[in-house]
Amino acid sequence: MRFPEFTEEWREYAIGNVLSIGNGRDYKHLHNGDIPVFGTGGYMTSVDDFLYDGESVFIGRKGTINKPLYYNGKFWTVDTLFYTHSFVNVLPKFAYCLFQTINWLKYNEASGVPSLSKATIEKIKVRVPSMDEQGKLSNQLFLLDKRIEVQNKIIEKLETLIKGIRHNVFQQLRKDVGFNSTIGDILSFEQPQRYIVSSTEYSDDSSC
Repeated sequence: MRFPEFTEEWREYAIGNVLSIGNGRDYKHLHNGDIPVFGTGGYMTSVDDFLYDGESVFIGRKGTINKPLYYNGKFWTVDTLFYTHSFVNVLPKFAYCLFQTINWLKYNEASGVPSLSKATIEKIKVRVPSMDEQGKLSNQLFLLDKRIEVQNKIIEKLETLIKGIRHNVFQQLRKDVGFNSTIGDILSFEQPQRYIVSSTEYSDDSSC
């Protein structure tokens, strides 16, 4: 599936030919600030210095290696998280979309905690379209991601509302029937009846 105005073939590149991979570093020598620090699980804390300023795609070096993240701005990454920079022939947002299609666990290099090396990532082959098509595709996908994020927040609020209503309803029931009541005090149960229908009970009358 493609936008109809684009017909050029996608070109194949090794990841190392379209972007550079940077190493994260320890941040504990830094002071508190407003620069976010990211690990493989996402945001961790904020400090007063940054490793890079601009668009980047993060990918885990160790631990969670299969959940790429996109960020735009000043940031710091810890030593278990790679960041990307110096993009050539690929837009950062499109690189993020590409990274989401890669089975990173396939490239795991450790028998214990999952791990990736910079050399392994750089050799992975990807196919990319023209810059114009990349822009349109990535913008469309980011809009869909944003819509999903908004819908998930709505669902979370509704689930919280449901829990609140349930809590209030049952609190009121406890007050009405007493705290020492059993389920049988507020509900009644009936044994299901078994009923066998024979073929003679069906009518051939088409009006039924």
